[in-house]
Amino acid sequence: MALPKKKTSHSRKGMRRAHHKVDTPNVIYCECGEPSLPHRVCPSCGSYRGRQVLNQDDA
Repeated sequence: MALPKKKTSHSRKGMRRAHHKVDTPNVIYCECGEPSLPHRVCPSCGSYRGRQVLNQDDA
C-alpha cells in the first residue's frame, strides 16, 4: 500500500481544500413572489416561463 513520503503541511492541505466549499443556490423569484430555482417549475404556483404547466392541485 502506498504511503506518503512527507507530511502534508497545514498550508498544502488548505490549498487542496480551497475548492471544497458549498455554493449557495441561485434563487429567482416567480411572478407569484415565491422563491424557486432557475429553469424549474415553480413549486408553489406551477408556472414555468409565464405558462401554467402544473395544475394547482398537482403543485
